[in-house]
Amino acid sequence: MSYIAAQDMIDRFGETELIQLTDHANAGVIDSTVLQRAIDDASSEIDGYLASVYTLPLPTVPPSVIRMTVDMARYYLFGDRVTQAVADRYKGAITFLRGVADGKVSLGIDSAGQPEPVTGGAQIQASSRVFTRDSLADY
Repeated sequence: MSYIAAQDMIDRFGETELIQLTDHANAGVIDSTVLQRAIDDASSEIDGYLASVYTLPLPTVPPSVIRMTVDMARYYLFGDRVTQAVADRYKGAITFLRGVADGKVSLGIDSAGQPEPVTGGAQIQASSRVFTRDSLADY
């Protein structure tokens, strides 16, 4: 299952960049086959990490998975010409996925892919006021 569509890549990185990365025939358009292969490769790699924690396919795709998929697919499209920034984003996605697989990071969904209920939250309790109108009345 692909976690993103080609339009997600266009929205994030622009049509010009994707033409440069996919158009090996110099036709001046995005090669949808090349783009889809990179998306499928990224989605497959993500599945490898998520399968140990979640039931796949995910019924809803969390925004963090979308972000990781576009970054990883872009990395695959760059191939041997990968820039440091693109490589760093790929490595960040892998680090995040390892955290998910190890149970240290949550996608915000339960093992069945449903949103986790929000629990807890910060609570603050302060002591009573030291200075009040009455205690400062003589000043």
